[in-house]
Amino acid sequence: MRFVDEAVIYVEAGAGGNGVASFRREKYIPFGGPDGGDGGKGGDIIIEADADANTLVDYRYTRKFRAERGNNGRGANCSGRGAPDVILKVPVGTTVVDVATGDVIGDLTQAGDRLLVAAGGGGGLGNTHFKTSTNRAPRKALPGFAGEARDIRLELKVIADVGLLGLPNAGKSTFIRAVSSAKPKVADYPFTTLVPNLGVVDADRYRSFVMADIPGLIEGAAEGAGLGIRFLKHLARTRILLHLIDVQPMDQSDPAHNAKVIMDELERFSPALAELPVVLVLNKLDQVPEEEHNAICTHIVAELGWTGPVFRTSGLTGEGTKAVVYYLMDQIDLEREREAEEPDFAEAQRQRRQRLEQETRENSLAQREAHRAARRAEREAAGDDDDWDDWNEDDYDVEYEYVR
Repeated sequence: MRFVDEAVIYVEAGAGGNGVASFRREKYIPFGGPDGGDGGKGGDIIIEADADANTLVDYRYTRKFRAERGNNGRGANCSGRGAPDVILKVPVGTTVVDVATGDVIGDLTQAGDRLLVAAGGGGGLGNTHFKTSTNRAPRKALPGFAGEARDIRLELKVIADVGLLGLPNAGKSTFIRAVSSAKPKVADYPFTTLVPNLGVVDADRYRSFVMADIPGLIEGAAEGAGLGIRFLKHLARTRILLHLIDVQPMDQSDPAHNAKVIMDELERFSPALAELPVVLVLNKLDQVPEEEHNAICTHIVAELGWTGPVFRTSGLTGEGTKAVVYYLMDQIDLEREREAEEPDFAEAQRQRRQRLEQETRENSLAQREAHRAARRAEREAAGDDDDWDDWNEDDYDVEYEYVR
C-alpha cells in the first residue's frame, strides 16, 4: 500500500432518462389518452468518509468516475428506474476542492460524513404532463437532463490534537513510540520517517488525544530541500505543536540554531500555523551526562529567548514524557471546555482553523508549482524534452495508523 495524501479526479453524474410520448391503446377504449411515463433520475456521485481508509491511493490510478443514466420512461404511466449512486470512500480528514474555482466543496471530519459532489440529472417528463382540455393527445415529451460533471481535488490532512515538529533525527518517532502504541520506523539516521504517523496517547483511563509525527524539516524546506514542506499541511488541524529539539545533535550543530531553523521554515510556510501554541521539548537527555543537563538546557532556552512551556525528556528511556502528556491533555481539555462554554471563543477558533486550512492549501500548491517549474527549467537547460512536468505526488510506503 502507498501513502497518497492528494489526488485529482473527474466525477460525472448520470443523466436523467428520457420521458416518453405514449398513448393508451386497449380494446373497447377508443380514447385512452396519453400515458407516457417520466424518465428515471441519473445517479449521484457521493464522497463518504470511511474510518477504515487511510490513504487516497485508490484515486491515484483510477481518476474518472461516472454514474449510470436513468432509464427511459415507458407507456402505461411507467416511470423509468433511477440509477444507483456512486459512493467513493475516502479517509476521515479529507477536504474536497473544486479544481476549476478553488472553492472548498466540503470537509469530511467524521466517519460516515457524506458529501454530494455531482448531482444526477432529473428525468424528462412524459407526455402525460402536457395534456390539456384543448390538447388531449400531446405528442410532446422531454429528454432527461444532464448530470453534473467537474474535476475535484481530494486533500487528506490527518486529524490530530498535537503535532510534532523538529529536524530529522530529533527523536519525534521515538517520542511517539514512548507515549503511545504507534510503531513507526526508528533508526539512527535522518529521514527515517517518510510519511505521517499517528498515535492515540492515553493520559489516564478516560482521557486521550491524538498525536501526529510528520517527516522532519531542514533548512531550505520551503524551496524543496529534503522532503520539503509537503507534509506541513498535516499540522493544519492540530491544537498544539510540540517542538522537539535534540540537545546533542550527531553533527555537533547548535541545538538553539536548529530550533530557529524549524520556526523560520514554519513561518515561511504559514504564518497562521506558526501562531499555534508551541511547547518546547528538550529531548535525548540520555545522551548527555546528568551534570551537564542544566547548562545545556539553560543555554538553549536563553538563546531562543523562550518564555513558553519547556520540558526535558528522553524518548528512549521515557524520562519526562509523562509530564508532557499530562500537560498537553490539560491544555486540550481547557480549550475544548472554552469552545463549549464561550461562543465567541469557539467562533474565533473556527475562523482561525478556516484561515489555516486555506493558507496551508494555497502555500502547498504554490510550493509544488515552484518545484515543477524548477524541474522543467532544469530539463530545458539540459535539452531533455521528456514531458515529466505533469508529475503529481511522490509515493511513500504507508505507516499511517491509529493505535492504542
